[in-house]
Amino acid sequence: MKKRIFIILILVLLIGGGLLYIGTLAPIITGYAAKNMASGIFVAGRTLESLEKEDLNFSFIKYNKNTVDYQKKEVTSRFLFWKSKAIYIEGFGCTLVRDFTEDEIKSRPYAIVAHENVNPDTVAWPVGNLLVDTVPQGIDVAKLNRALDVVFADTAPMKGTFAVAVAYKNQLIAERYRDDLSADNLFLSWSVAKSFTNTLVGILAREGKISAEQLAPVDAWKNDGRHDIKLINLLRMNSGLEWNEDYGSNSDVNRMLFKKGDMALFAAGKNASELPDVHWYYTSGGTNIVCWLIRDAIGNDADYYAFPRRELFNKIGMRSAVFEVDASGTFAGSSYLYASMRDYVRYGLLYLNDGNWLGEQILPQGWVNMTVTPAKGSDNGYGALFWLNKNKAYPDLPDDMYSCRGHDGQFIYIIPSKNLVVVRTGFSQKGSFNSKAFMKSIVEAVE
Repeated sequence: MKKRIFIILILVLLIGGGLLYIGTLAPIITGYAAKNMASGIFVAGRTLESLEKEDLNFSFIKYNKNTVDYQKKEVTSRFLFWKSKAIYIEGFGCTLVRDFTEDEIKSRPYAIVAHENVNPDTVAWPVGNLLVDTVPQGIDVAKLNRALDVVFADTAPMKGTFAVAVAYKNQLIAERYRDDLSADNLFLSWSVAKSFTNTLVGILAREGKISAEQLAPVDAWKNDGRHDIKLINLLRMNSGLEWNEDYGSNSDVNRMLFKKGDMALFAAGKNASELPDVHWYYTSGGTNIVCWLIRDAIGNDADYYAFPRRELFNKIGMRSAVFEVDASGTFAGSSYLYASMRDYVRYGLLYLNDGNWLGEQILPQGWVNMTVTPAKGSDNGYGALFWLNKNKAYPDLPDDMYSCRGHDGQFIYIIPSKNLVVVRTGFSQKGSFNSKAFMKSIVEAVE
């Protein structure tokens, strides 16, 4: 009898411990599903079925029960006893409801700055979509098409591609989509958004409202070792702040993205484990702190919400771009931007042309050079929210290649020496897409 009671007690403890552990993961499990389902449907223009079959079909995520309210534009995801909700905000995508009420989230002074009322199909590329019929000299079109055929065959090691677009000498020369997707779809950036955060800082620097070399004005850091952290350290990911970027656990990045309403506040609360400007390690938290510093520098929320569209998207013809906010109202610059393939190409062209857009200097002189200067501690592999190839991580590509990279295979490659911008989006979990072979095949089509 005593043995039976003991066994029952052990089972109760094991079950209870398991539920407690799952309870720490449940907001991540349900939050990931609700947020990505909502944005996938209401921003990207995809279907519930396609998202559940592909993007949400892994680990515990696939066991969520997802309910879509198409009238209210919201998604609720349930896993066992737990649930999360994501809601839609016109012009600003979808936000996970955390720490703030729905009314608080929806009542902020979101400002949508309309682009000029013209049909982009009647306006010449790159501002519009009117393309020239001729391909610039220097491209082997047949070889380029063969490279794309390999990618869209969707066989190992080239699995999961949604779309590819290529620009050469500022012209769009190739654009291909998976059969169920098109130019009308928007595509999730994941960490490609970090590079856009670099751009917004650069624009403010040009306007004299912020400096990359200034100390980060975070009140909580003033009286401890964090007071020496500069904005440039956050951009270069060598701030010294503690951070865990493991996506497979109850890590800092997962807690920030799926448990916290104010992502920047959570990230800014991390202790310093190293001195700034010494050690490099990848951190999404620092980028969201930068987004909060941008909000602080602008000083007015209506202007803050209008800023990316007024000063960047509208100026370079990125009509589709949607920069999402967290529940506190700060842009989620670590992870959440949606845009069409052509708009991602336009963004790459801005950097290919040293921050100049058809004669207008969007970024200050020298900003792109600063961006591609290796961060201390990065072994020449990272600049200011852009990845570098100065460490020959892509051995078959030129050293001057730099890129925006996002989770599950989102890429914008910029190669000045080849006059080339290449954009690839998809859902390719680790090891299923060989980006080095992909880019080698594209570059080989260029003289």
